[in-house]
Amino acid sequence: MRTTLLSLILAIVSLSAFAQKTYLQVGKLVDTKNGKILTEKTIIVSGDEIEDVVDGYQSGDGEIIDLKDKVILPGFADLHVHIEGETSPTQYLEEFTLNEADVAYKAQEIAFRTLMAGFTTVRDLGGSGVNVSLRNAINTGKVIGPRIYTAEKAIGTTGGHADPTNGYRKDLMGDPGPKEGVVNNVDDARKAVRQRYKNGADWIKITATGGVLSVAKNGQNPQFTEEEIEAIVTTGKDYDLQVAAHAHGDDGMQRAVKAGVKTIEHGTLMSEATADLMVEHGTYYVPTLSAGKYVAEKAKIKDYYPAIIVPKALEIGPQLQKTFAMAYKKGVNIAFGTDAGVFPHGDNAKEFGYMVEAGMPAMKAIQSATIESAKVLKAEDKLGQVAPGFKADIIAVNEDPIKNIDTLNEVIFVMKSGQVVKE
Repeated sequence: MRTTLLSLILAIVSLSAFAQKTYLQVGKLVDTKNGKILTEKTIIVSGDEIEDVVDGYQSGDGEIIDLKDKVILPGFADLHVHIEGETSPTQYLEEFTLNEADVAYKAQEIAFRTLMAGFTTVRDLGGSGVNVSLRNAINTGKVIGPRIYTAEKAIGTTGGHADPTNGYRKDLMGDPGPKEGVVNNVDDARKAVRQRYKNGADWIKITATGGVLSVAKNGQNPQFTEEEIEAIVTTGKDYDLQVAAHAHGDDGMQRAVKAGVKTIEHGTLMSEATADLMVEHGTYYVPTLSAGKYVAEKAKIKDYYPAIIVPKALEIGPQLQKTFAMAYKKGVNIAFGTDAGVFPHGDNAKEFGYMVEAGMPAMKAIQSATIESAKVLKAEDKLGQVAPGFKADIIAVNEDPIKNIDTLNEVIFVMKSGQVVKE
């Protein structure tokens, strides 16, 4: 009885504290909707939402946070991460040595690191299913981390980029099917989507072409028929699941765009014709420039990757920035995504610098990680802006990112859903 009463008292105290308003007095505020820098504002936070943004430095009955010499932005969204793991020379061996619990503990630390870097929302595009449990743990307050939208296990074809037994010896390969995310016909494709829904996915991720880091020789060949992708997209709509398509090669990319996927990931060998097709269909491009640079660099280190991966990394990695520049000039919708996990988590913001280097204005790059990412997630009414009614996801940096984009690599304040997690 005493324990129950104590728990009730603590719950009431906690709720009272959370209901208290917070006043953030900010020197500069990035208005992502209008692409402007505002000055001398007070952000009033109530609960997990922004109640108001008012002129001048105001205060009231609640906590006051002085950020007058900082630049404030909405929390960023990275639409392509793999939060269950991280690059290392032993990552392929770890498939056989790490238990699910080991992966979960590692993912928890990665989630925390990601949030500390200013990314309050991520879309996890493929793991073992630990990502679903981690999402739930974060949502219920058991773990500190970003808001996660997860695709659970990516869907591939036999021998394709998301076949979990690629590179295994024959007696270990088995014959994975839709339950394991491997499909070979339209019926398999439908079943695999429904299995992802059953497993708790928020998104569907397919590997429309070969990939760089899978233990298979081709990194760009098409690996689904258009009919299979159409079945995945149509079934996904039935379950309110949008589809993201990993794609390096142009043929597989065109099949995916025509079939109605929401986002193309990487898009390395995208032709101008495919870029035009994406504009026509309203398909978003998630470029992952950070991953391309990292794998090309690490492929030069002996034994960092298995030998079969090295030529793919050296060929495909360096091309991403050139493709990005073309797609931006063509007017393709672009949303921010890095492929974190292929490179160290927490370095996600380096992507901004690579985007600017390739010709995108700094404000557009910031918008790609805020209002554009929110549109992809169908959360444009609650994420991506510091404005009344939006989630209180707020970060701060020391300098004006329009003048120095690299300042985004040093986030010094993070609030997620109204709670300060880094100060």
